[in-house]
Amino acid sequence: MPEFDDFPVSELPAQLAGWFAAQGWVPHGHQLQMLAARENALLIAPTGGGKTLAGFLPTLARACTGAMGQGLHTLYVSPLKALTHDIARNLARPVADLGLNLRIEDRTGDTAASLRARQRIDPPHILLTTPESLALMLSYPEAPQIFAALRRVVVDEIHALADSKRGDQLMLGIARLHSLAPGVQVVGLSATVENPQRLASFMGGAEIVLADPGPAPDIAMLPTRQPPPWSGAGGAYAARDVMAAIEGARLALVFINTRAQAELFFQALWAVNERNLPIGLHHGSLSREARRKVEAAMAQGQLRAVVATGSLDLGLDWGDVDLVLQIGAPKNIKRLVQRIGRANHRYDTPSRARIVPANRFEVLECVAALQAVAAGELDGTVDMEGGALDVLCQHILCLACAGPLDADALFAEITRTGPYAALPRAEFEACLDFVATGGYALRAYDRWQRLVLRDGRWQLRDPRAARDIRMNIGTIVAPELLGVRRGPRGGAPLGDIEESFAASLRPGDTFLIGGQTVRYDRLRDMIVEVTPQPARDPKIAVFNGLKMATSTELSARVLALIGDRAAWAALPDQCRDWLELQGRISHLPQMGTMTCESFERAGRSYFALYSFAGRNANQTLGLLVTHRMEALGLAPLGFVATDYALLVWGLEPVNDPGPLLDAQGLRAGLQDWLAENAVMKRSFRAVATVAGLIQRNLPGQRKSGKQATFSSDILYDTLRKYDPDHLLLRITRNEAQRGLADFGRIEEMLRARGKIVHVMAPHVTPLAAPLLLEAGRIPIRASGTERLLEQEAARMMAEAGLTLEAAEAKSGA
Repeated sequence: MPEFDDFPVSELPAQLAGWFAAQGWVPHGHQLQMLAARENALLIAPTGGGKTLAGFLPTLARACTGAMGQGLHTLYVSPLKALTHDIARNLARPVADLGLNLRIEDRTGDTAASLRARQRIDPPHILLTTPESLALMLSYPEAPQIFAALRRVVVDEIHALADSKRGDQLMLGIARLHSLAPGVQVVGLSATVENPQRLASFMGGAEIVLADPGPAPDIAMLPTRQPPPWSGAGGAYAARDVMAAIEGARLALVFINTRAQAELFFQALWAVNERNLPIGLHHGSLSREARRKVEAAMAQGQLRAVVATGSLDLGLDWGDVDLVLQIGAPKNIKRLVQRIGRANHRYDTPSRARIVPANRFEVLECVAALQAVAAGELDGTVDMEGGALDVLCQHILCLACAGPLDADALFAEITRTGPYAALPRAEFEACLDFVATGGYALRAYDRWQRLVLRDGRWQLRDPRAARDIRMNIGTIVAPELLGVRRGPRGGAPLGDIEESFAASLRPGDTFLIGGQTVRYDRLRDMIVEVTPQPARDPKIAVFNGLKMATSTELSARVLALIGDRAAWAALPDQCRDWLELQGRISHLPQMGTMTCESFERAGRSYFALYSFAGRNANQTLGLLVTHRMEALGLAPLGFVATDYALLVWGLEPVNDPGPLLDAQGLRAGLQDWLAENAVMKRSFRAVATVAGLIQRNLPGQRKSGKQATFSSDILYDTLRKYDPDHLLLRITRNEAQRGLADFGRIEEMLRARGKIVHVMAPHVTPLAAPLLLEAGRIPIRASGTERLLEQEAARMMAEAGLTLEAAEAKSGA
């Protein structure tokens, strides 16, 4: 690993040491270690541990000596645009106090075009950007001049990028920076992760600096007036309890897992906000103006609470937050730790957080998550299976926009990165062939003949194509969004909704966006026009919110908790009674076994499988199992999948689940299903967009989601027929199995829990009862329908042997 001669110091310059003393601060040990680091370095520190300042200390120290020089010295890369704005604001203070002559600018999609153009000629000393904007800058012919003086790259929240295509894109960009600026030092800043060495390997190698973890957090479940419902995901039952907690805090962050749930819970809070406290809403589908307004109000101390999704997960420092409330199970231990750290954003002060489970099963998940945090165990380790090949295709196209490429030099550059270190030369050549010709089945079409070999170097066949390539840089292929505006043309923007959701609306339908109920009027020029309807209840929750799957590690902890009666002491009374009754009527799921149940109810045969494989895997398992049931004449009618179980109902009972759960048969069924299913086409569309086969953005126009889908479906069918081993089809098959289908978790479940325990239960069981309620759920109900659901829940639990009244009496509610 190379060493860096730019700033070989071991202590703070006097000017910078004086600034620390003036603030009443003493530099942390890990900050001084980062200052002295002469190699690539990875800092692992808890939230509030001064990671960002540690990353910038060498730059500030260099500036204090007056030896900064001209040009771009430090590049800061963040996964969030909002984080670059926050860092710019926080850096401005020490730079001003120290009287440093430093230009600090950001470069994101929100940056004015005039400023972006100037930065290509006259870059600042410190540039704050995102992976996508870095890729765009590297595509310009001026890239060698822009980055010639670069000495340091600071990657913030690197753990949030490492297991994604954005992380692959970033590491490829940094590999190019190493070529343009030999000797550049790369610094990664990360929250606590389970395996720091794997994260360092993702960086291509780095010295690991471990900060003291600080005091243990003050974290527990929030006491509520009534126990959680048997099913559901919104947490509205606890709105008054959450409001009381907000009233006792200076500033509370209320995290919830999806945008739809955030909108609904925001409404529920306002309904019980009797003191009319200022509460904000923040999620990614709100307009930029709405988000900035909430962020500014937080920073200025004008709010008492903010309901947010992952849009505020990462290292933002907004005001004096002293309480975090997590509504619904966190689904991921690492995410919970990250969110906890938003409270008391100080290194020496315990973070205070409370969790509100949305339903009875989530009580188990929350207890398991709390135990994992207390034990210091995390999940979400970096996926080191290799960098994504569609991202590599896009990267090659981007670099070709900047100038001719030597294949041997490019391969050597790419394989210096962590994600692509083991990339076979044949796969690299396949990517190069694809971007040059489109592949065997498409090489006759001029539009995909994009590179040409001249004088031994690859370059753009038509230099004018660079504009189109740059307009489509990025690895995030989100659902097509349509803007929502109040009133006719020129109305105020409210946010965005998915195109598929907009297509389902009829004039007069009401839905939630930005915390308010609006009526759908019309779709005009790709803009959804609405009218505020504050006095009406929303008919539909909001745009489609993705349900997050519980991590493998957290699922395993929940399964272990259920199977260990001694561990039930940590559970509320009603949950212990629930599990006790399950053990008497049927069987408790345990590590090493696969528990299944069959029972009859209301003229239907039910089959419950407690897989604990996560929602995505169970969804796939449901499709495969019902397909096999159909072949066996069991006449399945439908299924519902949750994180912990699969429930199938049909006309014939399942007497032997063995044939349904044969691993070889399931894999064969998966291949058949994927080949014909829309899931495969959806996955292909995303891969083709990233790889550059489909261009969503063109000068003066943008394909709608339907147009892009139509184009990708034609290409998919063509390649399947004429070039079934095409690079993009191979990528798609792998991604569909690992991502959308999550088949790997199914196979791991079958390996780890090979013994099948099948119970022919006398009636619906306590663990299956919530699944039956889940099966009939719809997004929004009027209050009368809610009362009917409560009555059905009471009947269901009584049938299972555990009444709501008994449970509530035991809980002291």
